[in-house]
Amino acid sequence: MRLLFCFVWILVFGFGLLKSYAQSSRDTIYPIFQFPQNKIPRIDGDFSDWNLVPSTYAIGLDQMKESINGIGFNLDAKDLDITVKVGWVKDLNRLYFYLEVFDDFWEFEQLDIRQDIFELVVDADVSGGNFIKKWNANKRNIPIEELHFRGHGAHAQNYHVFIPAVNKDWAMVWGNTPWIKNFPYANSAYKHNLEQGKSGKLQLEFWITPFDYAAIEGINRSAVSNLKENEIIAMSWSVLDYDDDNKERKDFINLAHNIKMIHDGDYMNAFRLMPLIKPLQPKLQANWSFVEVDRDRRIFAFKDESLGIIEKWTWDFGDGTTSKEQSPVHQYKTADHWTVVLTVENKDGKSIHSKVWDVVTK
Repeated sequence: MRLLFCFVWILVFGFGLLKSYAQSSRDTIYPIFQFPQNKIPRIDGDFSDWNLVPSTYAIGLDQMKESINGIGFNLDAKDLDITVKVGWVKDLNRLYFYLEVFDDFWEFEQLDIRQDIFELVVDADVSGGNFIKKWNANKRNIPIEELHFRGHGAHAQNYHVFIPAVNKDWAMVWGNTPWIKNFPYANSAYKHNLEQGKSGKLQLEFWITPFDYAAIEGINRSAVSNLKENEIIAMSWSVLDYDDDNKERKDFINLAHNIKMIHDGDYMNAFRLMPLIKPLQPKLQANWSFVEVDRDRRIFAFKDESLGIIEKWTWDFGDGTTSKEQSPVHQYKTADHWTVVLTVENKDGKSIHSKVWDVVTK
């Protein structure tokens, strides 16, 4: 009876633990590190800019699963190991990536798609659903060749990043918008001394521009994603690992724990655009923006965007009037160019920010 009880306990609770671990990445909200605007990563192959990112932001092999060959979570870092850090900069709609990858067999001599790949998928506005033509249900009525030109890779993007890229572009965009991998919408830099079929370590940094809608016609018909602090975006990645001279892919190791991540936003992971960590936050820094509410009536809405713990706000609108509100609305009486000044204060001091002639009334 005791043996039977133990067997039942292992069967129920053991598989329960495995299931819980296997689903952990779907429940986890991964952090995206915010770089200060004066410390934006340079894409130059130096990588020292990434020393600013704490190790708690690193996402490694222990978070990933092999989803094709039955290996599951039994991944061997001696075969392949990877660490990824993701960053962003407030008011700059880019996602930055730093990769360290070890492989015991590097495959990169082919000029086609058959090589080691870091596959990145991004759905920044969390629109969800399928975005790759191969799985488009409309292919029952529309030829897949035509579906290529009808939103293939539009509302979410799939990048096949070649690790490494030798005698080819740094990435292949699985969609009808190959222009999004080019500067000024993306950039990349590698560092490695790899030999075909040998083991070794690769480092890579790159940034991409996420799109709510990427149009085949180009940027003028596209909508760049607006990244905002503390918001969640959908994203995931995988490693396509080739481990023999037959050019046959061995493993599909992925963060989402589901192969559907490559074409369906519903299966991506959640990532949060984090605020600045405390050591990088200024103690007090005045800043503000404004919106013209009514041009004919000369009404403007001013928004405080200061950093730090603020106890007092003082606005000088340049027309002889002031306000103590944090984010006031002000109406001017005459036409002119105005210098508007915000002063913020706390127990440690004050900070001042002026905008000269940004505010103009008719």
